[in-house]
Amino acid sequence: MTEEKFATSMQEEGVEDFAAMLAAHETSGHRLQAGQKVTGTVIAITGDSVFVDVGIKVDGIMERKDILDADGKETTAPGEPVEAWVIGVSAQEIRLSRSMSGSGVAALEEARDAALPVDGRIAGSCKGGYTVEVLGKTAFCPGSQIGLASAEDAETLTGRTLQFLIIRVENRGRNIVVSRRALLDRERQEQLEALLEKLGVGDTVEGKISRFAPFGAFMELDTAVEGMIHLSELSWSRVGAPDEAVSLGDTVRAKVLSISKSDKGQVRIALSRKQAEGDPWQDVTQRLENGAVVQGKVVRLAPFGAFVEILPGIEGLVHISELSWTKRVNKPEEILQVGDIVAVKIKEINADSRRISLSLRDAEGDPWQDAAQQFAPGSIVQGIVEGRSTYGLFITLAPGITGLLPAGIIKNAKNAGQYSKLDKGDSVTLVVQNLDTAARRISLAPEGSEASFSADDKAWKQHASKGSGSANTGMNTLAQALHKAMQNK
Repeated sequence: MTEEKFATSMQEEGVEDFAAMLAAHETSGHRLQAGQKVTGTVIAITGDSVFVDVGIKVDGIMERKDILDADGKETTAPGEPVEAWVIGVSAQEIRLSRSMSGSGVAALEEARDAALPVDGRIAGSCKGGYTVEVLGKTAFCPGSQIGLASAEDAETLTGRTLQFLIIRVENRGRNIVVSRRALLDRERQEQLEALLEKLGVGDTVEGKISRFAPFGAFMELDTAVEGMIHLSELSWSRVGAPDEAVSLGDTVRAKVLSISKSDKGQVRIALSRKQAEGDPWQDVTQRLENGAVVQGKVVRLAPFGAFVEILPGIEGLVHISELSWTKRVNKPEEILQVGDIVAVKIKEINADSRRISLSLRDAEGDPWQDAAQQFAPGSIVQGIVEGRSTYGLFITLAPGITGLLPAGIIKNAKNAGQYSKLDKGDSVTLVVQNLDTAARRISLAPEGSEASFSADDKAWKQHASKGSGSANTGMNTLAQALHKAMQNK
């Protein structure tokens, strides 16, 4: 039988052509290159060899000593994954190693040419860098190439064994330069490329906060691969610094906003933590209700009021007129400061326009609400002189409640001299002559007074213009009666 007929017969019997098998076998083996890092599965450990399945038809082989720890125990077993470097490729086998081994200039040059990592022990520091013992020789690693993590201390490196790339071998091994940073950069690039193959805009990822910058926080997506979360994307709340929203080491979820490359080829991954959490305004009416009193944080002040964050990303406005019952407020800074934690009452929620009206004074309660019971006409009260005017003395009876001892009553009092000497801050005991809760006014008199007088409405207007008490205007009942009587006379 001729060779042609034999091949035809074999194909008819369903047997693949041997030459094609060999070609495919060699081609698949040469997909790997020396210096490439691979992850495989241990098939078997026999004698001094470890057989590894690296995903192609040709098995990888590495020395058993590569999987032994310092105590001589195996660090992996059949069926378990293992990472190694390709140090040689042929049609028959793939030679693997955890790192380059051997000694002499030839081994150094081989590692340099194949870009294979080598184990190096840092012997100490020197001018400009470190001395490293590698493959039986002393090498130099520049300080910029040691690849220190931010949390590492240069002094703690002495005595440690790390992996390096051979950058230069000159003068028969007298001048050897190594770099750990180059190896880390290469690993990072490999991991980045693998990540980008499966990562897309709109995906939600999870990682740890690795470091801060003035403009945001970096999140580790994979070993040595980071994405950046801008300040504006860290939280629905307003943050001035990244540590106000997250802490180093926090595991967070984020949404991929964009993936781009700079002119220098650097890949930039923009992330958003707040978008991964969802819009807080979507269910605001289910979490908040009108009339509820809640705790909030003052986040900013404006001439017309204060903005208070009552839920993460949800702010409401306390208008300047809603800041206090006890005094007229000209500026929010007179009552509040940014960062204050306060209780506020929800007056109105408008989810469509994303606006919430709040009240600080309503949360504290209206001091005049129980004034009729506390300051009934004829009751004896004690107060503090708030100020003096031509119309009389204004007396603070309780926070937010001020009464007036009219000048006319003082003049006709038996002990008028005693009241004339009173000054701001002095304590005095008086009797309530009249109470008008609608106008928020109380008329006072010395104990034992029978006459009932009241000051002109100008006194209260003057008092209000100075920023004390309520801004409401209008005469009380007693003042109106007195005014009418004087007209008739």
